[in-house]
Amino acid sequence: MTAPQPVLSPPVSSDGPLDVDAVRRDFPILGRAVRGRALVYLDNAATTQKPRPVIDAVERYYEEENANIHRGVHFLSQQATFSYERARGRLATFVNAAESAEVVFCRGATEAANLVAHGYARSRVGPGDEILVTHMEHHSNIVPWQMLCEATGARLRAAPVTDEGELDLAAFADLLCPRTRLVAVAHASNVLGTVNPVRRICDLAREYGAAVFVDGAQGAPHLPVDVQALGCDFYALSGHKLFAPTGIGILYGRRELLEGMAPYEGGGSMIQSVSFEGTTWAEPPARFEAGTPNIAGAVGLEAAVDYLNGLGMERVSAYEEELLAYASGHLAEVEGLRPFGEARPKVPVLSFALDGAHPHDIGTILDAEGVAVRTGHHCAQPLMQRFGVPAMTRASLAFYNTRREIDLLVEALHEVDAVMGGAS
Repeated sequence: MTAPQPVLSPPVSSDGPLDVDAVRRDFPILGRAVRGRALVYLDNAATTQKPRPVIDAVERYYEEENANIHRGVHFLSQQATFSYERARGRLATFVNAAESAEVVFCRGATEAANLVAHGYARSRVGPGDEILVTHMEHHSNIVPWQMLCEATGARLRAAPVTDEGELDLAAFADLLCPRTRLVAVAHASNVLGTVNPVRRICDLAREYGAAVFVDGAQGAPHLPVDVQALGCDFYALSGHKLFAPTGIGILYGRRELLEGMAPYEGGGSMIQSVSFEGTTWAEPPARFEAGTPNIAGAVGLEAAVDYLNGLGMERVSAYEEELLAYASGHLAEVEGLRPFGEARPKVPVLSFALDGAHPHDIGTILDAEGVAVRTGHHCAQPLMQRFGVPAMTRASLAFYNTRREIDLLVEALHEVDAVMGGAS
């Protein structure tokens, strides 16, 4: 018996400004204290907090539906299968895929990149071919392609970024050539916040017959995503950056490309038939979902996109733009602060250095004030080298953050200046 396929419904839209106070009440963790102070959570580019509907959806799945999927004829298996496939349909709608079969569940954007590297590119790349990335990529959008190049004799090339943190589009276009087989680019940088011109990148790549993989881990939480309008061949997102559980994400791939891809892993569920003489593969997306998947994670991811749709991604983006402008202006008042990534448009990510203070010291002092930021190379060491620093401090915002929290961040940075000044 096959579970009924979900009907794809359009996203819910909302009018009026975002009610941030009401939103914050949906996130239980935001009410807790850290080191005796109210939590100010500004590490959203690393992972986001989860709203009550997501927490409840995961709990409800385990309490009421828990069973394996696609195999059983009993009630719970059928119910779990329907929930899992309904989630796939909801994610297809969220990114505007042409059909549910173009959405593959995976652990996140990292696994999605590896799936494309092994399942799509490995059979299409050889000695002398090239894969083009940019200097602003996360390691997860560099290392899989490096491994592929080492295995095939292909060459990895990287397009530069400007001092403002913008992709040098002219240099990118010059690097494209008939040997370019694949372009891998972030929708938005996890360090600079820069939103890349993905549609233009896809148009340029298509002139040379190159496929485009978009790392949407930082784009999807902040921007409406329309893979058909973007024109990309693959788009990946991570649930834990999208207010959903960890260990779940999706790879969108155009159906004709998925149908021509080899499976990434072998095992149960991804086969059509198995014998000792040989095995045939299932159709996508099952071909790429070997074994028992993260069913509860898929249910949680569905709840997260439903929650975002209820808020309205346009309203989310508008509020975050306002908050970014407020934060940028007030951080500029901090003496000795050097910002990185001043290109526009950008998602609400603010990376900076502070004269006389190591980022790890900054993070430790801010933590004592209850302010959570990220310090280090942010899994973007080539970008650190580009800007001549070993590490940066990063405050990354979400729609549940407030101006008051920005004020507390700035106050804490003044405290850093006082402490480090005294130490010297």
